[in-house]
Amino acid sequence: MTGKLKPIPLVFWRSVTGREPVREWLNELPREDQRIIGRDIAKVQFGWPIGLPICRPLSGGLWEVRSSLPSKREARVLFGFHDSTLIALDAFIKKTTATRDDDLALARQRLKETVS
Repeated sequence: MTGKLKPIPLVFWRSVTGREPVREWLNELPREDQRIIGRDIAKVQFGWPIGLPICRPLSGGLWEVRSSLPSKREARVLFGFHDSTLIALDAFIKKTTATRDDDLALARQRLKETVS
C-alpha cells in the first residue's frame, strides 16, 4: 500500500495588526519568482529534513530556504518550527554574501513571539 506524502503545515508569521509580511513580499514578486520560491518551500514541506542547496540551518532555531531566481538574484525565506508547523518569519532578496544581522534578529524575534 502506497501512502501519500503529508507535508509539514506552513503558516506565515502574523503581526498583532494582522499583517503577514512574508506573504506580502511574495505577492509583490514577479509570478515566475513566486513559483520558484513556492516550489522550494514545498520541497522543504514534503522532504524534511532537507539540506543544501535548498535549505540551510542558521543559528537559534532558524533555517533558510534558498531560491535562485531567473534574474540571477538569490531569495531567502527564513523559517522556524513551532508545534510541528513551519513558520515563515522573514524573506528578502540577498544583496550580500552573509545574511544580515538585522534579518536574523527580526526572524528570531518573530519566532520568539510565536512560541511564547
